[in-house]
Amino acid sequence: MKSICVYAGSASGNKPEFTEKAIELGYAIADKNFSMVYGGGSNGLMGVTADAALSRGANVTGIITEQLDAIEVGHKGLTKLEIVSSMHERKSRMAKLSDAIISLPGGVGTWEELFEALAWNQLGFYSKPIILFNVDDYYSSLYDFSKEAVKKGFLPRTTFEEFFISDDLEIIFDFISKFKKKDGKDWYKRLER
Repeated sequence: MKSICVYAGSASGNKPEFTEKAIELGYAIADKNFSMVYGGGSNGLMGVTADAALSRGANVTGIITEQLDAIEVGHKGLTKLEIVSSMHERKSRMAKLSDAIISLPGGVGTWEELFEALAWNQLGFYSKPIILFNVDDYYSSLYDFSKEAVKKGFLPRTTFEEFFISDDLEIIFDFISKFKKKDGKDWYKRLER
């Protein structure tokens, strides 16, 4: 694994811990010799994580839409900023350039990216670790909901096995390093419970 995709809010949240942990994530990505891919924004937890990774020498690639870049949200200090025409193209490009996904707290855009990544794993488009960085228990209820979906037969266990939650970056990067990709050719078999 060489590249981490970070999903994160364009807001910073209302507790200093959110920003502190975003900085720690950016540092960890660089210190562990990963590159970072993200949505290209300069605001909120997205911008904070990118700045932290850059400050420690990581390559950081942002993928942003023309519309968002036009309102000066695009981060101008990245290793590379790609401007694309649509949100779908943005998410597809982020997925293509990354080996693992870590989701910091965020709003509906972050959730949408996260769930699409899980769906793409389930459908065999790729097999990547998808991790919730559970700052201040932000994702605990969502993860519990996912467990309930498995229990009630709506989420295949094989999809859930690629989904991970922790508030500890050492544990998160250990999960990434031990991750075993699933074969995408027989994705439909993954729907078996």
